[in-house]
Amino acid sequence: MTSKMVVQQPQPIMYTQESDEWSSGICDCCQDVPGCCCAFWCLPCFACITSRDYGEPLCLPLLEIFSGWIPAVTMSMRVNMRQRYRIRGTMCRDCVISTFCCACSWCQMSREMKRRNVSVVMVGAKNT
Repeated sequence: MTSKMVVQQPQPIMYTQESDEWSSGICDCCQDVPGCCCAFWCLPCFACITSRDYGEPLCLPLLEIFSGWIPAVTMSMRVNMRQRYRIRGTMCRDCVISTFCCACSWCQMSREMKRRNVSVVMVGAKNT
């Protein structure tokens, strides 16, 4: 008597937002008043928390003090987020927003992460 055992592993499911636009505008701070207040009163703290939640090193935004006129970390995070979530836009627009509306840019990125709610999964991480 032989029996055939079939084992099927559950497959990961990722829900994505169908829109190719930001879920909120650059000046939609009323959608997350506590977050925006934190960003305007202590931008370095808010940027570090948002960076960590996105899966980047906690203190990465503090390197902005070495980047000169254009905030390179803010701009690269915006570009990366646009690519990850497939949001339409240009690097030129990201550069302008990051340079002249830095706090609003971090608020928008934080709101986008909350709306998309895609958790970061570390692939190949080993516990030691």
